[in-house]
Amino acid sequence: MDSTTGFFNGLYYEIAGEGQPLVLIHGGLVNSGMWDDQFEVFAEHYRTLRYDVRGFGQSKSPTSYFSNHSDLRDLLEHFGIERASVLGLSMGGGIAIDFTLAYPHHVAALLPVAAGLGGYHSTSNAALRDEMNAAYERGDKERAVELSLQVWTDGPYRTPDQVDRAVRERIRTMTTHTFDLPDVEQWLQRLEPPAIDRLAEIHVPTLFIVGDKDVEDILKIGDRIIANVRGAQRAIIPNTAHHLNMEQPAEFNRIVLEFLNSPAH
Repeated sequence: MDSTTGFFNGLYYEIAGEGQPLVLIHGGLVNSGMWDDQFEVFAEHYRTLRYDVRGFGQSKSPTSYFSNHSDLRDLLEHFGIERASVLGLSMGGGIAIDFTLAYPHHVAALLPVAAGLGGYHSTSNAALRDEMNAAYERGDKERAVELSLQVWTDGPYRTPDQVDRAVRERIRTMTTHTFDLPDVEQWLQRLEPPAIDRLAEIHVPTLFIVGDKDVEDILKIGDRIIANVRGAQRAIIPNTAHHLNMEQPAEFNRIVLEFLNSPAH
């Protein structure tokens, strides 16, 4: 399959396929490489775009104020895409939700996967997350990365040896690179008012995909989306945590394609 890679406005992208557009947005510990098991499969059916969010992967770090939802709007305009289905995991799910609220006419369907949510304050796994942040602050990157894997990839209900080793190492490599990158928080402008108070404004077909072994906060966000987005559906992939698309790619791909191919779309 032929794909095109390049940079637009400092953002690294890869695009392939024909048909209705589909955007893939990565999580906050990784980069667009997390979609390696999805990109070619989805591009057989859709015009599929994946990219590195500003300050992640191969994309440039910001030097002025920016917003992730505006970056995505500009990227779609660059490709002449007026309307797309938007799929994002974790941080990327939060970006997908913000984009849907900011630019509703540009969204055909919304697929938040183990998604973050603007305005939501996390409480679960606090001790491990604090230990991870402390390790990072004292320069013990290796320990910080391992703890991030325990928090997110393993999840609170599994030990490392219960997770596919190859998947865990792929995520470790991406997370190690992410931890080397400059912090973008000082430049990031978030959607206001935040998404947590605006979910009822979403009026596109919505599917929340989650692993049953994910952290409690992510499961609660799913509950909130189902309760507040009219007609929203939920798909649960058993025995997976936060990086469920990498743990169970065949099942994840089936769920996404089945949803996008349903008569509602």
